[in-house]
Amino acid sequence: MPLHPAADPRRFLEHLYRAAVRRAMPLHTLGPFLPAPPAGRTIVLGAGKAGGSMAHALEALWPANAPLEGLVVTRYHHLPPRPAGVAQRIEIVEAAHPVPDAAGLAAAQRILALAQGLTSADLVLCLISGGGSALLTLPAEGLALEDKQRINRELLNSGATIVEMNCVRKHLSRIKGGRLAAACSPARVVTLAISDVPGDDPSVIASGPTVPDASSCADAVAILQRYGIQVPGAIMSLLEQGALETPKPGDERFAGHEVHLIATPQQSLEAAAQAARAAGIEAHILSDEMEGESREVGKVHAALARAVARRSQPFARPCVILSGGETTVAVRPPAAGAPRGRGGRAGEFCLGLAQALQGQPGVFALAADTDGIDGVEDNAGAFVGPDTLGRAQAQGMKIDSFLERNDAYGYFGALGDLVVTGPTHTNVNDFRALLVL
Repeated sequence: MPLHPAADPRRFLEHLYRAAVRRAMPLHTLGPFLPAPPAGRTIVLGAGKAGGSMAHALEALWPANAPLEGLVVTRYHHLPPRPAGVAQRIEIVEAAHPVPDAAGLAAAQRILALAQGLTSADLVLCLISGGGSALLTLPAEGLALEDKQRINRELLNSGATIVEMNCVRKHLSRIKGGRLAAACSPARVVTLAISDVPGDDPSVIASGPTVPDASSCADAVAILQRYGIQVPGAIMSLLEQGALETPKPGDERFAGHEVHLIATPQQSLEAAAQAARAAGIEAHILSDEMEGESREVGKVHAALARAVARRSQPFARPCVILSGGETTVAVRPPAAGAPRGRGGRAGEFCLGLAQALQGQPGVFALAADTDGIDGVEDNAGAFVGPDTLGRAQAQGMKIDSFLERNDAYGYFGALGDLVVTGPTHTNVNDFRALLVL
Protein backbone atom coordinates (compact mmCIF):
# COMPACT_ATOMS: atom_id res chain seq x y z
CA MET A 1 0.00 0.00 0.00
CA PRO A 2 1.31 3.49 -0.83
CA LEU A 3 1.76 6.04 1.89
CA HIS A 4 -0.95 8.64 2.17
CA PRO A 5 -0.12 11.42 -0.32
CA ALA A 6 0.39 14.09 2.34
CA ALA A 7 2.79 11.88 4.30
CA ASP A 8 5.18 11.27 1.40
CA PRO A 9 4.18 13.08 -1.82
CA ARG A 10 7.19 11.85 -3.81
CA ARG A 11 6.64 8.22 -2.96
CA PHE A 12 2.95 8.60 -3.79
CA LEU A 13 3.69 10.09 -7.22
CA GLU A 14 6.22 7.35 -7.92
CA HIS A 15 3.48 4.84 -7.05
CA LEU A 16 1.24 6.42 -9.70
CA TYR A 17 4.06 6.23 -12.24
CA ARG A 18 4.58 2.55 -11.53
CA ALA A 19 0.85 1.91 -11.95
CA ALA A 20 0.96 3.59 -15.36
CA VAL A 21 3.98 1.56 -16.45
CA ARG A 22 2.52 -1.72 -15.16
CA ARG A 23 -0.63 -1.19 -17.25
CA ALA A 24 1.50 -1.09 -20.41
CA MET A 25 3.49 -4.29 -19.83
CA PRO A 26 3.03 -6.68 -22.79
CA LEU A 27 2.59 -9.84 -20.73
CA HIS A 28 -0.60 -8.31 -19.29
CA THR A 29 -2.00 -7.01 -22.57
CA LEU A 30 -0.85 -9.11 -25.53
CA GLY A 31 -2.90 -12.30 -25.13
CA PRO A 32 -6.37 -11.14 -26.25
CA PHE A 33 -5.02 -9.96 -29.61
CA LEU A 34 -3.17 -13.09 -30.72
CA PRO A 35 -4.58 -14.87 -33.80
CA ALA A 36 -4.71 -18.64 -34.15
CA PRO A 37 -1.58 -20.30 -35.54
CA PRO A 38 -1.67 -20.51 -39.35
CA ALA A 39 -1.34 -23.50 -41.65
CA GLY A 40 2.09 -22.25 -42.70
CA ARG A 41 4.93 -20.52 -40.87
CA THR A 42 4.65 -17.88 -38.16
CA ILE A 43 7.33 -15.23 -38.51
CA VAL A 44 7.84 -12.58 -35.82
CA LEU A 45 9.35 -9.26 -36.88
CA GLY A 46 9.62 -6.26 -34.60
CA ALA A 47 11.34 -3.14 -33.39
CA GLY A 48 11.06 -0.79 -30.44
CA LYS A 49 12.04 -0.12 -26.84
CA ALA A 50 9.44 -2.67 -25.75
CA GLY A 51 10.60 -5.21 -28.34
CA GLY A 52 12.28 -7.52 -25.84
CA SER A 53 9.37 -7.69 -23.43
CA MET A 54 6.88 -8.06 -26.29
CA ALA A 55 8.87 -10.98 -27.72
CA HIS A 56 9.08 -12.65 -24.30
CA ALA A 57 5.33 -12.21 -23.80
CA LEU A 58 4.60 -13.71 -27.21
CA GLU A 59 6.85 -16.70 -26.52
CA ALA A 60 5.04 -17.28 -23.22
CA LEU A 61 1.56 -16.96 -24.71
CA TRP A 62 1.98 -18.71 -28.10
CA PRO A 63 1.02 -22.41 -28.11
CA ALA A 64 4.04 -24.50 -27.23
CA ASN A 65 3.33 -26.96 -30.07
CA ALA A 66 2.97 -24.23 -32.73
CA PRO A 67 6.11 -23.15 -34.65
CA LEU A 68 7.39 -19.64 -33.95
CA GLU A 69 10.50 -17.90 -35.28
CA GLY A 70 11.73 -14.43 -36.05
CA LEU A 71 13.83 -11.40 -35.16
CA VAL A 72 13.17 -8.34 -33.00
CA VAL A 73 15.46 -5.36 -32.37
CA THR A 74 15.36 -3.31 -29.17
CA ARG A 75 17.44 -0.57 -27.59
CA TYR A 76 20.77 -1.34 -25.91
CA HIS A 77 20.24 -2.43 -22.29
CA HIS A 78 16.46 -2.72 -22.78
CA LEU A 79 16.34 -6.51 -22.88
CA PRO A 80 14.47 -7.78 -19.80
CA PRO A 81 15.27 -11.06 -18.06
CA ARG A 82 13.61 -14.02 -19.73
CA PRO A 83 10.59 -15.28 -17.77
CA ALA A 84 11.23 -18.54 -15.95
CA GLY A 85 10.28 -21.60 -17.96
CA VAL A 86 9.81 -19.73 -21.26
CA ALA A 87 11.93 -21.13 -24.08
CA GLN A 88 13.53 -18.76 -26.56
CA ARG A 89 12.03 -18.97 -30.03
CA ILE A 90 12.53 -15.38 -31.22
CA GLU A 91 15.97 -13.85 -31.68
CA ILE A 92 16.39 -10.45 -30.02
CA VAL A 93 19.21 -8.07 -30.95
CA GLU A 94 20.09 -4.62 -29.63
CA ALA A 95 20.90 -1.34 -31.37
CA ALA A 96 21.20 2.39 -30.70
CA HIS A 97 18.47 4.90 -29.91
CA PRO A 98 17.65 7.74 -30.53
CA VAL A 99 20.37 8.04 -33.19
CA PRO A 100 20.66 4.87 -35.31
CA ASP A 101 23.84 2.84 -35.65
CA ALA A 102 25.32 0.02 -37.73
CA ALA A 103 23.72 -2.61 -35.49
CA GLY A 104 20.27 -1.20 -36.23
CA LEU A 105 21.09 -1.14 -39.94
CA ALA A 106 22.15 -4.79 -39.86
CA ALA A 107 19.00 -5.76 -37.95
CA ALA A 108 16.76 -3.94 -40.43
CA GLN A 109 18.45 -5.66 -43.34
CA ARG A 110 17.89 -9.06 -41.72
CA ILE A 111 14.26 -8.27 -40.87
CA LEU A 112 13.53 -7.20 -44.44
CA ALA A 113 15.19 -10.39 -45.71
CA LEU A 114 12.96 -12.51 -43.44
CA ALA A 115 9.92 -10.90 -45.08
CA GLN A 116 10.89 -12.27 -48.50
CA GLY A 117 9.43 -15.41 -50.05
CA LEU A 118 6.41 -15.79 -47.77
CA THR A 119 3.13 -17.36 -48.92
CA SER A 120 -0.55 -16.75 -48.27
CA ALA A 121 -0.46 -19.65 -45.77
CA ASP A 122 2.06 -17.79 -43.59
CA LEU A 123 1.45 -15.37 -40.72
CA VAL A 124 3.68 -12.42 -39.83
CA LEU A 125 3.33 -11.05 -36.30
CA CYS A 126 4.86 -7.58 -36.14
CA LEU A 127 5.74 -6.29 -32.66
CA ILE A 128 5.99 -2.51 -32.91
CA SER A 129 6.67 0.04 -30.18
CA GLY A 130 8.15 3.48 -29.73
CA GLY A 131 11.80 3.83 -30.62
CA GLY A 132 11.41 1.63 -33.69
CA SER A 133 12.14 4.53 -36.01
CA ALA A 134 15.77 4.65 -34.88
CA LEU A 135 16.17 0.95 -34.22
CA LEU A 136 14.80 -0.14 -37.61
CA THR A 137 17.02 1.96 -39.85
CA LEU A 138 17.44 1.15 -43.52
CA PRO A 139 18.29 4.32 -45.48
CA ALA A 140 16.88 4.93 -48.94
CA GLU A 141 19.14 4.02 -51.84
CA GLY A 142 21.86 6.65 -52.16
CA LEU A 143 21.58 7.78 -48.54
CA ALA A 144 24.44 6.77 -46.24
CA LEU A 145 23.97 5.78 -42.62
CA GLU A 146 26.06 8.81 -41.63
CA ASP A 147 23.60 11.07 -43.46
CA LYS A 148 20.67 9.40 -41.71
CA GLN A 149 22.38 9.85 -38.33
CA ARG A 150 22.98 13.56 -38.92
CA ILE A 151 19.43 14.16 -40.15
CA ASN A 152 18.07 12.29 -37.13
CA ARG A 153 20.13 14.38 -34.69
CA GLU A 154 19.01 17.61 -36.32
CA LEU A 155 15.36 16.55 -36.25
CA LEU A 156 15.64 15.64 -32.56
CA ASN A 157 17.13 19.05 -31.73
CA SER A 158 14.84 21.07 -33.98
CA GLY A 159 11.67 21.01 -31.91
CA ALA A 160 9.81 19.14 -34.67
CA THR A 161 6.83 17.05 -33.56
CA ILE A 162 6.94 13.27 -33.66
CA VAL A 163 4.54 13.30 -36.63
CA GLU A 164 6.87 15.61 -38.54
CA MET A 165 10.01 13.66 -37.65
CA ASN A 166 8.47 10.35 -38.65
CA CYS A 167 7.15 11.74 -41.93
CA VAL A 168 10.72 12.52 -42.92
CA ARG A 169 12.00 9.19 -41.62
CA LYS A 170 9.42 7.25 -43.64
CA HIS A 171 10.41 8.87 -46.90
CA LEU A 172 14.13 8.36 -46.33
CA SER A 173 13.73 4.64 -45.59
CA ARG A 174 13.42 1.32 -47.38
CA ILE A 175 11.51 -0.34 -44.54
CA LYS A 176 9.31 2.27 -42.83
CA GLY A 177 6.04 3.80 -43.96
CA GLY A 178 4.39 0.47 -44.79
CA ARG A 179 7.29 -0.94 -46.77
CA LEU A 180 7.92 -3.83 -44.37
CA ALA A 181 4.34 -5.10 -44.61
CA ALA A 182 4.38 -4.66 -48.39
CA ALA A 183 7.48 -6.85 -48.53
CA CYS A 184 5.62 -9.58 -46.58
CA SER A 185 2.92 -9.92 -49.27
CA PRO A 186 1.07 -12.24 -49.79
CA ALA A 187 1.39 -13.38 -46.14
CA ARG A 188 -1.16 -12.23 -43.60
CA VAL A 189 0.28 -9.50 -41.35
CA VAL A 190 -0.98 -8.81 -37.81
CA THR A 191 0.60 -5.78 -36.14
CA LEU A 192 0.62 -5.67 -32.35
CA ALA A 193 1.63 -2.18 -31.25
CA ILE A 194 2.28 -0.23 -28.08
CA SER A 195 1.47 3.41 -28.77
CA ASP A 196 3.87 6.15 -27.76
CA VAL A 197 2.40 8.88 -29.96
CA PRO A 198 -0.34 11.47 -29.43
CA GLY A 199 -3.52 10.22 -31.05
CA ASP A 200 -2.31 6.59 -31.25
CA ASP A 201 -1.97 6.71 -35.05
CA PRO A 202 -0.37 3.37 -36.07
CA SER A 203 1.21 5.04 -39.09
CA VAL A 204 3.23 7.26 -36.73
CA ILE A 205 4.27 4.63 -34.14
CA ALA A 206 7.87 3.68 -35.08
CA SER A 207 7.20 5.39 -38.44
CA GLY A 208 4.57 2.80 -39.32
CA PRO A 209 6.59 0.02 -40.99
CA THR A 210 3.52 -2.19 -41.37
CA VAL A 211 0.71 0.24 -42.22
CA PRO A 212 -0.01 2.38 -45.29
CA ASP A 213 1.16 5.98 -45.18
CA ALA A 214 -1.03 8.95 -46.11
CA SER A 215 1.83 11.50 -45.94
CA SER A 216 3.79 12.43 -49.05
CA CYS A 217 7.24 13.26 -50.30
CA ALA A 218 6.05 16.85 -50.60
CA ASP A 219 5.19 16.83 -46.89
CA ALA A 220 8.69 15.57 -46.06
CA VAL A 221 10.28 18.30 -48.20
CA ALA A 222 8.22 20.99 -46.46
CA ILE A 223 9.28 19.72 -43.02
CA LEU A 224 12.96 19.63 -43.96
CA GLN A 225 12.71 23.20 -45.25
CA ARG A 226 10.73 24.38 -42.22
CA TYR A 227 13.48 23.31 -39.84
CA GLY A 228 16.42 24.10 -42.12
CA ILE A 229 17.62 20.49 -42.32
CA GLN A 230 19.85 19.65 -45.27
CA VAL A 231 19.81 16.33 -47.13
CA PRO A 232 22.11 15.29 -49.99
CA GLY A 233 21.15 17.00 -53.23
CA ALA A 234 20.36 13.76 -55.07
CA ILE A 235 18.02 12.66 -52.28
CA MET A 236 16.26 16.03 -52.23
CA SER A 237 15.72 15.73 -55.97
CA LEU A 238 14.16 12.31 -55.52
CA LEU A 239 11.88 13.68 -52.80
CA GLU A 240 10.84 16.61 -54.97
CA GLN A 241 10.08 14.22 -57.84
CA GLY A 242 8.04 11.95 -55.57
CA ALA A 243 10.38 9.04 -56.32
CA LEU A 244 10.64 8.04 -52.64
CA GLU A 245 6.90 7.74 -52.10
CA THR A 246 5.53 5.30 -49.52
CA PRO A 247 2.71 2.73 -50.05
CA LYS A 248 -0.64 4.44 -49.68
CA PRO A 249 -4.03 3.53 -48.16
CA GLY A 250 -5.92 1.26 -50.54
CA ASP A 251 -2.80 -0.59 -51.67
CA GLU A 252 -3.91 -4.20 -52.21
CA ARG A 253 -0.81 -5.51 -50.46
CA PHE A 254 -2.39 -4.48 -47.15
CA ALA A 255 -5.64 -6.38 -47.75
CA GLY A 256 -6.56 -8.57 -44.79
CA HIS A 257 -3.92 -7.07 -42.50
CA GLU A 258 -4.82 -6.27 -38.89
CA VAL A 259 -3.50 -3.68 -36.45
CA HIS A 260 -4.11 -3.91 -32.70
CA LEU A 261 -3.00 -1.42 -30.06
CA ILE A 262 -2.18 -3.56 -27.03
CA ALA A 263 -1.28 -0.59 -24.79
CA THR A 264 -1.87 3.15 -25.07
CA PRO A 265 -1.02 6.30 -23.11
CA GLN A 266 -4.67 6.83 -22.15
CA GLN A 267 -4.91 3.37 -20.60
CA SER A 268 -1.83 4.06 -18.48
CA LEU A 269 -3.15 7.43 -17.34
CA GLU A 270 -6.42 5.75 -16.37
CA ALA A 271 -4.46 3.17 -14.35
CA ALA A 272 -2.65 5.98 -12.51
CA ALA A 273 -5.96 7.75 -11.88
CA GLN A 274 -7.41 4.55 -10.45
CA ALA A 275 -4.38 4.17 -8.15
CA ALA A 276 -4.83 7.74 -6.91
CA ARG A 277 -8.53 7.22 -6.20
CA ALA A 278 -7.73 4.01 -4.34
CA ALA A 279 -5.61 6.18 -2.02
CA GLY A 280 -8.53 8.55 -1.48
CA ILE A 281 -7.40 11.31 -3.87
CA GLU A 282 -9.53 12.43 -6.81
CA ALA A 283 -7.71 12.35 -10.15
CA HIS A 284 -8.24 14.34 -13.34
CA ILE A 285 -6.78 13.40 -16.73
CA LEU A 286 -6.16 16.47 -18.86
CA SER A 287 -5.18 14.69 -22.08
CA ASP A 288 -2.99 11.90 -23.42
CA GLU A 289 -2.15 13.97 -26.53
CA MET A 290 -0.29 17.00 -25.19
CA GLU A 291 2.41 18.37 -27.45
CA GLY A 292 4.49 21.54 -27.55
CA GLU A 293 7.76 22.85 -26.16
CA SER A 294 8.36 21.00 -22.88
CA ARG A 295 9.12 24.07 -20.74
CA GLU A 296 6.03 25.85 -22.04
CA VAL A 297 3.82 22.85 -21.31
CA GLY A 298 5.33 22.92 -17.83
CA LYS A 299 4.32 26.55 -17.39
CA VAL A 300 0.73 25.78 -18.43
CA HIS A 301 0.55 22.94 -15.91
CA ALA A 302 1.95 25.29 -13.26
CA ALA A 303 -0.77 27.86 -13.92
CA LEU A 304 -3.43 25.20 -13.55
CA ALA A 305 -1.90 23.82 -10.34
CA ARG A 306 -1.65 27.30 -8.82
CA ALA A 307 -5.34 27.93 -9.56
CA VAL A 308 -6.28 24.69 -7.87
CA ALA A 309 -4.03 25.38 -4.88
CA ARG A 310 -5.24 28.96 -4.39
CA ARG A 311 -8.90 28.82 -5.42
CA SER A 312 -9.81 25.12 -5.82
CA GLN A 313 -10.60 25.87 -9.46
CA PRO A 314 -11.18 24.19 -11.83
CA PHE A 315 -10.66 21.18 -9.52
CA ALA A 316 -11.16 20.89 -5.78
CA ARG A 317 -8.08 20.02 -3.78
CA PRO A 318 -6.68 17.65 -2.77
CA CYS A 319 -6.37 16.13 -6.22
CA VAL A 320 -4.01 14.68 -8.78
CA ILE A 321 -3.71 16.15 -12.28
CA LEU A 322 -2.44 13.74 -14.94
CA SER A 323 -1.34 14.22 -18.54
CA GLY A 324 0.53 12.42 -21.29
CA GLY A 325 1.60 12.93 -24.88
CA GLU A 326 4.94 13.83 -26.42
CA THR A 327 6.45 17.23 -25.88
CA THR A 328 9.57 18.50 -27.62
CA VAL A 329 12.76 20.31 -26.68
CA ALA A 330 14.38 22.84 -28.99
CA VAL A 331 18.01 22.45 -27.92
CA ARG A 332 19.82 25.75 -27.63
CA PRO A 333 23.58 25.95 -28.23
CA PRO A 334 25.40 26.74 -24.96
CA ALA A 335 26.90 30.16 -24.45
CA ALA A 336 30.63 30.49 -25.01
CA GLY A 337 32.48 28.70 -22.24
CA ALA A 338 29.30 27.28 -20.70
CA PRO A 339 28.94 23.50 -20.27
CA ARG A 340 26.57 21.70 -22.60
CA GLY A 341 23.33 20.79 -20.88
CA ARG A 342 21.99 17.30 -20.28
CA GLY A 343 18.40 16.20 -20.04
CA GLY A 344 15.26 15.21 -21.87
CA ARG A 345 11.62 16.18 -22.28
CA ALA A 346 10.51 15.22 -18.77
CA GLY A 347 13.32 17.13 -17.05
CA GLU A 348 12.77 20.18 -19.24
CA PHE A 349 9.07 20.09 -18.35
CA CYS A 350 10.01 20.05 -14.67
CA LEU A 351 12.32 23.03 -15.10
CA GLY A 352 9.54 25.06 -16.73
CA LEU A 353 7.07 23.89 -14.10
CA ALA A 354 9.30 24.75 -11.14
CA GLN A 355 10.15 28.15 -12.57
CA ALA A 356 6.46 29.02 -13.01
CA LEU A 357 5.26 27.53 -9.70
CA GLN A 358 7.63 29.81 -7.77
CA GLY A 359 7.51 27.56 -4.73
CA GLN A 360 3.71 27.35 -4.58
CA PRO A 361 2.88 25.60 -1.29
CA GLY A 362 1.09 22.28 -1.54
CA VAL A 363 2.07 21.46 -5.14
CA PHE A 364 4.25 18.46 -5.95
CA ALA A 365 4.96 16.95 -9.35
CA LEU A 366 6.66 14.08 -11.12
CA ALA A 367 7.33 13.88 -14.85
CA ALA A 368 8.98 10.85 -16.39
CA ASP A 369 9.20 8.91 -19.61
CA THR A 370 7.43 5.58 -19.31
CA ASP A 371 10.36 3.78 -20.94
CA GLY A 372 12.52 4.77 -17.95
CA ILE A 373 14.91 6.91 -20.00
CA ASP A 374 14.55 10.69 -20.34
CA GLY A 375 16.21 11.43 -23.67
CA VAL A 376 19.62 9.75 -23.58
CA GLU A 377 20.29 10.02 -19.83
CA ASP A 378 20.05 7.39 -17.10
CA ASN A 379 17.04 8.94 -15.37
CA ALA A 380 13.36 8.60 -16.24
CA GLY A 381 12.52 12.15 -15.20
CA ALA A 382 12.45 14.41 -12.15
CA PHE A 383 10.49 15.45 -9.07
CA VAL A 384 9.40 18.98 -8.14
CA GLY A 385 8.23 20.19 -4.73
CA PRO A 386 7.47 23.54 -3.08
CA ASP A 387 11.07 23.72 -1.84
CA THR A 388 12.74 23.02 -5.20
CA LEU A 389 13.66 26.60 -6.06
CA GLY A 390 14.73 27.43 -2.50
CA ARG A 391 17.06 24.44 -2.18
CA ALA A 392 18.57 25.23 -5.58
CA GLN A 393 19.14 28.86 -4.71
CA ALA A 394 20.82 27.80 -1.46
CA GLN A 395 23.34 25.96 -3.66
CA GLY A 396 23.82 29.01 -5.86
CA MET A 397 21.86 27.52 -8.76
CA LYS A 398 19.65 29.83 -10.81
CA ILE A 399 16.96 27.97 -12.71
CA ASP A 400 17.04 30.45 -15.61
CA SER A 401 20.62 29.55 -16.45
CA PHE A 402 19.82 25.83 -16.44
CA LEU A 403 16.87 26.41 -18.75
CA GLU A 404 19.09 28.51 -21.00
CA ARG A 405 21.33 25.51 -21.69
CA ASN A 406 18.69 22.74 -21.42
CA ASP A 407 20.39 21.29 -18.34
CA ALA A 408 17.58 19.63 -16.39
CA TYR A 409 19.82 16.71 -15.47
CA GLY A 410 22.38 18.98 -13.84
CA TYR A 411 19.75 20.93 -11.93
CA PHE A 412 17.71 18.07 -10.52
CA GLY A 413 20.75 15.83 -10.09
CA ALA A 414 22.34 18.36 -7.74
CA LEU A 415 19.10 18.42 -5.71
CA GLY A 416 18.80 14.65 -5.51
CA ASP A 417 15.49 14.91 -7.35
CA LEU A 418 16.15 12.82 -10.45
CA VAL A 419 13.73 9.91 -10.83
CA VAL A 420 15.80 6.86 -11.73
CA THR A 421 14.02 3.61 -12.59
CA GLY A 422 16.16 1.95 -15.23
CA PRO A 423 14.56 0.67 -18.47
CA THR A 424 10.94 -0.35 -17.88
CA HIS A 425 10.67 -2.52 -21.04
CA THR A 426 7.59 -0.73 -22.29
CA ASN A 427 6.88 2.75 -23.70
CA VAL A 428 3.68 4.79 -23.75
CA ASN A 429 5.59 8.07 -23.73
CA ASP A 430 5.37 11.03 -21.36
CA PHE A 431 3.82 10.67 -17.91
CA ARG A 432 3.11 13.72 -15.79
CA ALA A 433 1.40 13.84 -12.40
CA LEU A 434 0.80 16.90 -10.22
CA LEU A 435 -0.40 16.47 -6.65
CA VAL A 436 -2.16 19.49 -5.16
CA LEU A 437 -2.80 19.22 -1.41
